[in-house]
Formats: sequence, structure tokens, C-alpha cells
Amino acid sequence: NVARLAVLPTRARVLRGVEDHGCPKMALRSRSRRAALALALLVFGVISPVTASVTSAAGTTEPEIRLSGEAARRLLSAYDHTYKLRETVPLYANKVGPFHNPSETYQYYDLPFCEPVDGKVSKREDLGEVLEGDRMSSTPYSVPFRVDRDNESLCHRTLGAKDLKRFRKAVKDDYYFQMYYDDLPIWGFIGKIEKILKPGAPEMRYYLFTHVHFDIAYNGDRVIEINVSTDPLRTVDITDEHSVDVEFSYSVKWKETHIPFDRRMEKYSRYSFLPQHLEIHWFSIVNSCVTVLLLTGFLATILMRVLKNDFLKYTRDDEAADEAEETGWKYIHGDVFRFPRHVSLFCAVIGTGTQLFAMVLFVFVLALVGVFYPYNRGALLTACIVLYALTAGIAGYVAANNYRLMGGENWVRNVLLTGFLFCGPMFIVFSFLNTVAIAYRSTAALPFGTICVIIIIWALVTFPLTVLGGIAGKNAKGEFNAPCRTTKYPREIPALPWYRSTIPQMVMAGFLPFSPLFIELY
Repeated sequence: NVARLAVLPTRARVLRGVEDHGCPKMALRSRSRRAALALALLVFGVISPVTASVTSAAGTTEPEIRLSGEAARRLLSAYDHTYKLRETVPLYANKVGPFHNPSETYQYYDLPFCEPVDGKVSKREDLGEVLEGDRMSSTPYSVPFRVDRDNESLCHRTLGAKDLKRFRKAVKDDYYFQMYYDDLPIWGFIGKIEKILKPGAPEMRYYLFTHVHFDIAYNGDRVIEINVSTDPLRTVDITDEHSVDVEFSYSVKWKETHIPFDRRMEKYSRYSFLPQHLEIHWFSIVNSCVTVLLLTGFLATILMRVLKNDFLKYTRDDEAADEAEETGWKYIHGDVFRFPRHVSLFCAVIGTGTQLFAMVLFVFVLALVGVFYPYNRGALLTACIVLYALTAGIAGYVAANNYRLMGGENWVRNVLLTGFLFCGPMFIVFSFLNTVAIAYRSTAALPFGTICVIIIIWALVTFPLTVLGGIAGKNAKGEFNAPCRTTKYPREIPALPWYRSTIPQMVMAGFLPFSPLFIELY
């Protein structure tokens, strides 16, 4: 059996399976590997779900999986970003939204812009792009490589009362639009507001930009930079409710640059069109972290020196320790390492926390090696989902191992609790937020197909790894050895005043670190 992954009809084959001759076990393993590879590539958007049929040398019909256009573009990397003179360069419209609230975004054609003559076509997107809220569609703009255009008409439209109301709201809320030209992001504003001073109250007039100008820089056969601007003199007054005839137009100007292709994304790391709400004082944060770490280290050293003798004394089995006078924390030294009441929940929390900590460390490592770069659409979210799924075995192992050390017997229940402890509440919160996003027609709402893909990843990768980790943790060797012995009966603790109960202590403990962080960040 031969499984082929074709990049494009005119491109070379990327991957070809190995034919298994007369060995059922080898054929079964080969088919399993190919099925797993195809599922993984399909989940991460590398291949298209549409398959073709090919005929093998033996005359049998076999499936052929073709790479999607976006996957081929990624695999071919910079080579695919080369264009000939007058060759079409893809320009996609992504989304619109208020400038001062970048998290609120809507689809570009939710506003009555000009649509392509043959109908808009949605671009096939990866999992990370969908999670980012990208919903890219084709546009009627024709911007071939190194072809200047001057005052090119886009379309004529008659805006009715409903269209004017939508545009007026967008201009009032300072909406911007986002497009992608050869995978380079560009932004522009939809309109402007002018205040006209009149006797009495000032009058607000709303104007819609009707002309868009593209400034594009190229180096050889590659696009390096693009900027978009609107002409403030070519506007249409949309303040009144009457119908308005509008002609949308655009112009294009190309210029040569010496910036190499490898450095074309550098400007996006230094500049952002969207407002930066957080002005982070990195020096103050680093200074505070170093101070806290030093103080913690000094305190830990002093405590260990002071408590070392006490640990040795309370570890002995004689009754001399009981006869000595006890003060402070020594009253409960025999209860410190007593197992909690809800052992299963306690171990599940430890396992889930260890998994999240490992996931964050792996994300930091990927960031340090340069996997994430500005406007690498959805790469961070995709990495988080993949790493969370692959590190599920850590949660299962840590939870089951601690549960075994603490004398737990129902390890199956512990593994199930570990698997649902983080995903369950998160799914409930996500369902509520996604319902709100769907009600407002926001691009933040995930489509049903994407939700199914995430559920499949959880069911086929995350949960099985959690179970396997739990089995490994249950069968691990070792015993729980506390630094000091635990008394047979717990010491009775007197009733505490209300301000020393659980909830007030949680609020007070969280307020202290929150205060300096809030001051430093804001």
C-alpha cells in the first residue's frame, strides 16, 4: 500500500510512503502510522480534508492526501513568496473592530464594503488562526506584482438607511480594518468624525473614506513592505439618513527597497498599529523579582539552620520530644505532614499544576529558539494546545503517584478527576463566552468544526496520555518519608475569629502580590 502526500500538481512530492511486500504486520503498522500522521496533519491544518484516489502499481485504488494551499505555502517557505512581473499577489480582508478595544472584532463584510464580482471566497485557515479570530476572505482589489494603479474604481454602491447606520456606528466607534497582503498585515481606518461649532450645541458630522492607497516596497521578486492610507479629502458625508451613492476606489504605488526578505517582519516587532494598553516597567519588575528571590533565599537559609535540629529531634521515636516544652508552630509539628481529607482532589490539583508549569516552560523554550515571531498568526495558541495535549501524561503520573504515596486506592477516580479538573471548568467558561460571541456575531466565536477538532484532540491525545501517566504513576516504586513523624491522632485546633477563616485569608494573601503588580503594570 502506498500513501502519497502531494504538495501541488506542479511541485515535487514531499512525502511518499514505503510499500510493504507480503507482510500483514508490517502493512498494518504502516497503515496505522499513515493514519496517525494524516490525522495529525489534518488537525493542524497541514493537509486538506479532501482526498483524491490514485492507482498503485498493483492496480488497486488508494487514497492520496493533498496538502492544502496554506500548508504548501508554509512548507515552501520563502521560495513561495516570489512573484513575477504582473503576477497576482493574494490580498485578503480579515476583520474590523473598534480601535480602542482590539479584542472586539467582526468580519470584514459585516459592513457593506465592495465584494468581489464572482462572490467572496473564505480562505482556509489553520487551527491557530481560527482561535485568534481571523476570518479572511477574498477582496475585489487587484494589486499585481509591481503594477502601479492610479485612481482605480472598485465599485459603485448605493448605501441605504440600514447601510448608513452601520457605517455611522463604525465611524463613531473609531473602527479600523485589517487586511493581509502576501502574509503582511495592514490596517486602516474606515472614516472620521468632524465637530462643527454652531451656536448652541456643536454638530457632529460623520464621513466615510472612499479611497484607499497602497504603498508597497519590493526587493527583487519579493514583497518586503506594505502600508495603506486613506485620503481625508475623498470622503462621503453619511450623517443624514438619506441614501447616498458612493464610488469606492484605490491606488497602488510600488517602490524598490534594499531590505532583505528575511528582515521584512522586523518592523512589526517594534511597532504596532493597535494601542498598547500595558506600559510594562521591565526594569522595576526584574528588580522586584530579584529582591523577592534574594529575600526568600535568605529566609529559607535561616529557617533551615534554625529548624534543622528540631527536625532531628522530632524524628526520633523516644518520648523526650513530647516532654519538652513546645511553643508556636511546634504545637502542631506532628500534624504538618498528615494527609489531607480530600486526597484525590489534592493530588489532582498537584498533577494539573505540574502539567501547566511544564507547558509554560516548553512555550518559553520555543519562544527563545525563535518559533514565535510577530504576526505569526495563531502559532502561540496552537503551540499551547499541542503542548497541553502532549504534557497530559505528566499530570496523570504526578497525580497518581502522589495519590499512591498518600494511601489512595481508587486510582481510576483520581485519574478521571485529573483529566477533567482543568478542562471541565474551562469548557464551561468557554461555552458561556462563545455563546456571547455568537450572539454578537464576533470573530472570537469558534465555529462548530473547530470545537469538534479540539474535542477530538482532547479525546484522542490528552485523555489517553493522562490515563497512561496515571498507570505509570500507580505502578511507580517509592514510599512517602516525612521529615518528622506524624502523631496518631490530630491535635484539636480551637475556633478561629472570622478574619482568620479561609475566605478572608485568601483575599488578604492575594491582595499583597496583586498590589505591586498592579502598580508596576499600570
